[in-house]
Amino acid sequence: MGTQAVRITCSRLEDLLGKSHAFRQVDPRFYVVRQGSAYVYIHVLPWEGERALVRLVAQLARGVEMTPDLALKLLRINASLRFGSFGWVREGSCVTLQHTLLGAENLDGDEMMGALRDFAVLADEFDDRVVAEAGGKTMQELLAEHELKQLRDAIAGGFDWGSSPKR
Repeated sequence: MGTQAVRITCSRLEDLLGKSHAFRQVDPRFYVVRQGSAYVYIHVLPWEGERALVRLVAQLARGVEMTPDLALKLLRINASLRFGSFGWVREGSCVTLQHTLLGAENLDGDEMMGALRDFAVLADEFDDRVVAEAGGKTMQELLAEHELKQLRDAIAGGFDWGSSPKR
């Protein structure tokens, strides 16, 4: 279902973004673009027969205290956005930004780049705003913590901190 459309879409995305130092392919059909402290995930999905979708998602902040005031602010901003809309994922208390474009032959390079640019700048601006207002951590903070933990675990795994070196 949609395999040719997905292949065409992935090829177009890789041609458009492949030279950018901020662009990485994570898995087949799944990419990431970094903008400041925000990470934009790009997922190419099959859709209705021989079509494809390009789904942009940014997890702006996790561990957020969602209040009625914050929810209303995000909804008001949604009404004025050119690309994307804010969302809420209860698991992880995560504020997201998402947008979907048609892929395959419908994927226009200028439209894709314009939408991605606006989307990424918006994600980078609002991840910090959400954290400042409602707590939580940006994806950059979470990834940095994860990398530090992995480094600590790797170092600790190679040494027995409880014994002194043998001479």
